[in-house]
Amino acid sequence: MKILFIGDIVGKPGRRAVRELLPKFIAERGIDLVIANGENAAGGFGLTPEIAQELFEDHIDIITSGNHIWDKKGFEDCIGVYDHLLRPANYPDTAPGRGYVLYPKNTGGAVAVVNLMGRVFMPLVDCPFRCIDQLLESIRSKTNMVIVDFHAEATSEKQALAWYLDGRVSAIIGTHTHVQTADERMLPRGTAFISDAGMTGSMDSVLGISVEDATKRFLTGIPYKFEVAKKNVWLQGVLLDVDDATGRSDCIERISIKVKE
Repeated sequence: MKILFIGDIVGKPGRRAVRELLPKFIAERGIDLVIANGENAAGGFGLTPEIAQELFEDHIDIITSGNHIWDKKGFEDCIGVYDHLLRPANYPDTAPGRGYVLYPKNTGGAVAVVNLMGRVFMPLVDCPFRCIDQLLESIRSKTNMVIVDFHAEATSEKQALAWYLDGRVSAIIGTHTHVQTADERMLPRGTAFISDAGMTGSMDSVLGISVEDATKRFLTGIPYKFEVAKKNVWLQGVLLDVDDATGRSDCIERISIKVKE
């Protein structure tokens, strides 16, 4: 099974990249499932119902998220409407929404997609290691194909979770830093890993945000409003090839495609 994971979509330019590039890429590479981190898709911070629907209509099957999922006022009241929109599973049980989903495969059975958030330099949440242990007790009885979006800041925490889960999940895909790393690899027991899938948005930016706005904040310490950068837009992510029978990944490939100006 071929699974495309798209790195953090930032604002309107990122959504444009998805709309313009994704259909052709799906057709050319025979993609079976598309997962994307969409927590920055609305103006660079958060998500709205309208934009979530737009992403689903643009061929994204599952939207994952992270610490910015609650940034748009009132979104917590409607997140539960979407079966295929996830918030980190290690938020408290009282948080709205869901932390994982079982997505049906064309060949029968299902793929489990789990959203987790790290704790190093991040908002306080439950332990992602213990959370995934508990989830896998239930998930593994339903499917051996498990994809994890680990939304975390520290590379060490991402690597530690990958080694901890090697052989128990199909892939650990890091998100949050918006900088695509060159450490994609297959771990010994068949789990694919990358520290960060990258960003879908403007590369002439600071993590998708206007260079001028980001620099001004660093120089002054004043929390000026950020605007999303618009030039030199790319779609980034990884392509996974996962064995239907075993749930082990056969390979992981970095993807980086430029939008034509």
